[in-house]
Amino acid sequence: MQGITGTFIWYYYICRREVWLMSRQIVPDQQDENMDWGRFLHEQAYAREKKEVAWESVKMDTVTSKQGELVVAEVKKTSSYLKSATMQLLFYLYTLKIAGIDARGELRFPEERRKEPVQLDAAREAELQEAVRQIRHIIDQDVPPKPEKIKFCGKCAYREFCWA
Repeated sequence: MQGITGTFIWYYYICRREVWLMSRQIVPDQQDENMDWGRFLHEQAYAREKKEVAWESVKMDTVTSKQGELVVAEVKKTSSYLKSATMQLLFYLYTLKIAGIDARGELRFPEERRKEPVQLDAAREAELQEAVRQIRHIIDQDVPPKPEKIKFCGKCAYREFCWA
């Protein structure tokens, strides 16, 4: 998984063009209100738990121990991106598994007052491995994938870059 991050996994399931842009350190609009809200939510939600544990290519929002079991949580603003959030968290769990660390996952949506359990299994591992292969292919391209109008474009911090 060398060089692949959870953020690449997240964007792969939303917009593959964003994966290429991020791989080139092309930064999205930092003044975008969705970016601001995401930063605020990240700082304020679950403030009593340990924040952002970084290890290898992963940055986990929170890591706790519950009844002797390691729980990795990913905090998201909304469940609208459930598939990408799930796969990002599974990537973290898979990275830990490769290192011999067993953990379970939990997606947290504080605005919705909701938690979603996430468990790594063989089918999801295979899907992650294919996603990583595809991400490497996207990153290796000399030009980004062509922009495609999708439902997420209106709230994307890269929208000016793609549609100006």
